[in-house]
Amino acid sequence: MKTILNLVWLVLSGFWLFLGYLAAGLLLCITVIGIPFGVAAFRIGLYALWPFGQTVVDRRDAGAASCVGNVLWLVLAGWWLAIGHIVTGIALCVTIIGIPLGIANFKLIPVSLLPLGKEIVPTDRPFAAR
Repeated sequence: MKTILNLVWLVLSGFWLFLGYLAAGLLLCITVIGIPFGVAAFRIGLYALWPFGQTVVDRRDAGAASCVGNVLWLVLAGWWLAIGHIVTGIALCVTIIGIPLGIANFKLIPVSLLPLGKEIVPTDRPFAAR
C-alpha cells in the first residue's frame, strides 16, 4: 500500500514539492554559512518526494544551535515551503481520493517549518534515532 500511495503522491504533488526544496537548497548553499540549511532542504526534499513509509522523530542531541538555526530557517525558507504544503494539501483534499495525500501534506508542514533537530527514519523503526 505504501508503494501505491507513494507513486500517486509522486505524480500529484511529490515531484513539485521536491523541486521547491531543491530550489531552496540550492539558494541556501550559495554561501558557506547556508550549507547546513541547504543540506536540510535536500534531506526534507527527499522525504517530500517519497513520504509514505517514513516518519520524523526528534533528535535528542539537538541543542541550542538547532533552535537558532530553526529561527533562521523559518525566516529564510520555512514559511515559503510551508505555504507550498498548505496550498497543495488543500488542492488535494478537494477530491475524495486525494484526502489521504492532503493529510500527508499537512503532516509535512511542521518539518518544513522547523527541520533542524529532526531525523527522518523508516516507520518500522521510529525510535531508532533515540
